[in-house]
Amino acid sequence: MSHTAGIRQTQKLRTRQALLDAALVLLEHQSLSSLGLREVTRAAGVTPTAFYRHFEDTAALGVALVEETLGSLHGLIGAVLAETGDSEERLDRSVEVIARHVGAQPAHFRFIAREQHGGVGPVRAAIAAQLLRFAEEVAWALGQEPEAAGWSEEDLLMLGGLYVDHMVITASALLEAGPAREREVIRVARRRLRLVTIGRAHWLDEGWTNGVGRA
Repeated sequence: MSHTAGIRQTQKLRTRQALLDAALVLLEHQSLSSLGLREVTRAAGVTPTAFYRHFEDTAALGVALVEETLGSLHGLIGAVLAETGDSEERLDRSVEVIARHVGAQPAHFRFIAREQHGGVGPVRAAIAAQLLRFAEEVAWALGQEPEAAGWSEEDLLMLGGLYVDHMVITASALLEAGPAREREVIRVARRRLRLVTIGRAHWLDEGWTNGVGRA
């Protein structure tokens, strides 16, 4: 790549990030469905034409914000799940990862919490896809453990989904609590994870494996 082309690429990336950052600030006070394109470009200090060089519309910008918020978490959570130690210890550490991430990017997670059930379909779908991917990754990691012997793929995915749902609830609780009550939220989150872990240990007990206790 030539020096000139490199400068242009850098400027393009800066403009894209400026649009994402400006949108995130505006979204602290409104939903994505009410966000105007010109509001974003005015806040970012670029022309409306420049917006379309990066995003098709505000929905596409919202999808990019979803990726920016949740995409980097895959590697972090994956690293925790790949660590040695029992599953409870690793899931405890995953709570710490979530807490640090929410603390570092509160506006991003407020956006996710608000738009997960918001009015912009592509963004709802992007969030759902990211959460499903997390559930699949957790299910795969749990499936490598000796305790997973006898578990079906369906049940492992359900378990992974339970853990991911818990992480979403924890992130929302951290946002509501603020720094003053963060320690208490983490304590409760860990206790709830242990409750799920206890249920996991007895999932294959007689009365469940034969379908008596299942829906």
